[in-house]
Amino acid sequence: MLGKFVRVRVTKPLGRFDSETNTKYLLNFGVVESGLDARFPVAGAYIMGVNHPVRRFDGRVIAIIRDKQAHAVFLVVSPKSKRFIIHDIRPAVAFRHKGKGVKIECFYERSCGAVVFRGDAEERRFLLIKNKRSAHWGFPKGHVEAGETDLDTAKREVLEETGLHIDVLDGFCERSSYTIQGRIDKTVLIFLATTADTKTVIQQSEIEDYIWLPYARCLATLNYENDKAILQKAQAFLTERSAFEVL
Repeated sequence: MLGKFVRVRVTKPLGRFDSETNTKYLLNFGVVESGLDARFPVAGAYIMGVNHPVRRFDGRVIAIIRDKQAHAVFLVVSPKSKRFIIHDIRPAVAFRHKGKGVKIECFYERSCGAVVFRGDAEERRFLLIKNKRSAHWGFPKGHVEAGETDLDTAKREVLEETGLHIDVLDGFCERSSYTIQGRIDKTVLIFLATTADTKTVIQQSEIEDYIWLPYARCLATLNYENDKAILQKAQAFLTERSAFEVL
């Protein structure tokens, strides 16, 4: 159901107090009228991204809530223009679904990382890591955690995966979007950063290997076209920045 479009008829609007469950509804909630797969029974749907009571709503399924205590499955629906991730959804539905028995599967994911380099234009080296799960060479990155900015995530993930403290350069941030297994819509934000640290210490549980390479070899080693395009833009940014500094 993730990513599907459904119509919800609201039975408990935003702000309604439900005496049966002693709960004030902090989101519009209702039954799915159309778009639902008959093989996928749900107990109802919450609407995020709408801050006033509504009667009906057409939107995209952005999360599935499996609540063991309630012995039921619920959907979270939002406008197509909104992109809520797990750290937005979990607190939004906590007024009715919280605890260890609640599992939330999300349509949108966001990760952040960085192209990390050392040295000047003549001896510049870029860092690549090989993740144990994918066995592909890429940039250090990882999922956004609750309360973090995108920049916070990039710095934390680089430090966790490589042991490097980084200084992020202003003016560079590239976005890469793709679909995982045809069901998860993922966005990755990549910053550009340098480091004064000379020792790279990989996260043994997540990272298989690392390597520092000059630009041309780094470009040839990357596995994904999205990553290649980001590295090319990073190199062009650094070249322009160096020329400007000379002037």
